Amino acid sequence: MSCSILICDDSSMARKQLARALPQNLDAQISFVTNGEEALSALENGDGEILFLDLTMPILDGYGTLEAIKQRGISSKVIVVSGDIQPKARQRVMELGAHGFIKKPASAETLAKVIEQLHVPRLSDDPGNKANLHQSRQKKDEGVAPDSLAQQFVAKADYIDAYREITNVAIGRAADLLARLLDVFVRMPVPRVNLIEVSELQMALNYSNREEACSAICQGFIGAGIAGEALLIFHDSSYQDIARQMGYKGLIDPDTEIEVLMDVANILIGACLKGLETQLDLTFSQSHPQVLGQHLSIDEILKTNTQERWKKTLAIEVGFSVEGLNIECDLLLLYTEQSVAFLNERIGYLVE
Repeated sequence: MSCSILICDDSSMARKQLARALPQNLDAQISFVTNGEEALSALENGDGEILFLDLTMPILDGYGTLEAIKQRGISSKVIVVSGDIQPKARQRVMELGAHGFIKKPASAETLAKVIEQLHVPRLSDDPGNKANLHQSRQKKDEGVAPDSLAQQFVAKADYIDAYREITNVAIGRAADLLARLLDVFVRMPVPRVNLIEVSELQMALNYSNREEACSAICQGFIGAGIAGEALLIFHDSSYQDIARQMGYKGLIDPDTEIEVLMDVANILIGACLKGLETQLDLTFSQSHPQVLGQHLSIDEILKTNTQERWKKTLAIEVGFSVEGLNIECDLLLLYTEQSVAFLNERIGYLVE
């Protein structure tokens, strides 16, 4: 008897990757949705005996979706597929009723084991069955609308989605390391992608309090025609809590602040770039990290350090915050305008 499978992810690339990685001989109808609200509607309409669910999504994220499934008594079996791989994320989704947890990108081998455990029926080797399966895999996946600003500069709209997705997976590795070091839960929003004039970078940043004092570290990277800088902006109000979590005792003097700043930068920037290298099959050479400024406004930091380097930048911004503690920072990946063509070439293999 045929089974219905629902794939819920805001990334078109992620949905297609997961569908392609599923076993080819499943007796299943596969459909797609882009956020938790759409998933709940589909589940209540009878689609999705098995739900593959992302965690980091707009409108309604994976945690909220799991809570609603539990509250409404929906009987679907949920497998979380996420770039957020920190221990507390895995623990939470299992407590909310998920049947399993898979890190992105999901491999065919891992999905085959999950499908076997869930007893999803298989088709025979009849070519007609395989044709029907191919049709079912395409059902309802109409994609996510691209960012209109970035679309003006990037060759294909699907690539904007791909930039978000590969960054989401990379920062998931970074958040995992930070969460393990501090024994905390790190909140991660969906990355924001813009290709803009560098002079407009300050306006593009999603800061709730633009006058708050910050400190910043920058680290350059280059490889395979791609050049850029990783910029970590650390809220000064975070020093006390993060120093305590990292085992520092006594007063937080200027030397301790620099040490904390360097430690956090090494974790987040290093892990994020490593995650990008793995997905894009390249190697970055990295410069030594530099402190750009301390106890300044975000506008002062960016105005002093970015405007003379290049005119346009592909800016990808990710905000990190720690649940229950006053720890916040932003990681920006700033690629030169000339790097976009090389990035598109690499990303093209993932998109197509």
